[in-house]
Amino acid sequence: GYRGVAEVQTWAPPIARAHKPLIWERTRHTQRLRHALREDFPAALEAFEDLDASDTLELLAKAPDPASAARLTITQISAALSRARRRDIAEKATRIQAVLRAEHLGQPAVITAAYAATTRAAVAVLTTLQEQVKTLQGQVDAHFGQHPDAEIILSQPGLGPILGARVLAEFGDDPHRYADAKSRKNYAATSPITRASGKKKVVVARFVHNDRLIDALMTQAFSALNASPGARAYYDQHKARGAEHNAALRQLANRLVGILHGCLKTRTRYDEATAWSHRVEKAAA
Repeated sequence: GYRGVAEVQTWAPPIARAHKPLIWERTRHTQRLRHALREDFPAALEAFEDLDASDTLELLAKAPDPASAARLTITQISAALSRARRRDIAEKATRIQAVLRAEHLGQPAVITAAYAATTRAAVAVLTTLQEQVKTLQGQVDAHFGQHPDAEIILSQPGLGPILGARVLAEFGDDPHRYADAKSRKNYAATSPITRASGKKKVVVARFVHNDRLIDALMTQAFSALNASPGARAYYDQHKARGAEHNAALRQLANRLVGILHGCLKTRTRYDEATAWSHRVEKAAA
């Protein structure tokens, strides 16, 4: 069942790992853009909902300062919204123009020019990052489905092609790498560490971990809250015991790693009833 896995595996770490850092970089540059706009062009933060959206970047590239933004026409704004496939274009264009033309406190011309240059540079970087993120996403989509484990991974609650590819890339696809579910959980760093000394026992999270893997697994757990009734019930049980959101989510991620391991080991797709049946029986008892 693993014939050709090594060949298919070669794409996974490079592309899947490169995709997530680009998203992190996009987030960092978006925050830098937000900071620059807050200092000199707060109207843009009010006018545009998503700073890394294609229509926002297009309009900020044309008008990176309050004065030029106030001169944007309804036609220009509507065209950008249309290219971004927005809905209710006429209403949104009117609102954006009204916000950009409203009275706001200004900065000296030299300060405004400096911030406009900063905004223009940030927009150029974000535009490039957006293009490359989409390009790599297309590569992941094109190749992930060819992997023998893809069908099993995609059957897991909360995992789609992109997130599933990251999980596969970080866990690897050697069927003998993890002796049991506990070993996979320990590698994932979702399982807690228990430290005991005399009468004192402390249970803490594992702080040494693979950032890309734990990020993917926590994202899966959050998505699974809506995709799986069993996952939701498991999370709610930990919350009811007093666990904070992140702690309960990590426990759910740990459980989902165990389920994934079982599915890969038996070469079966995820089944909601099978995955959570023992907990239902335990609760009933």
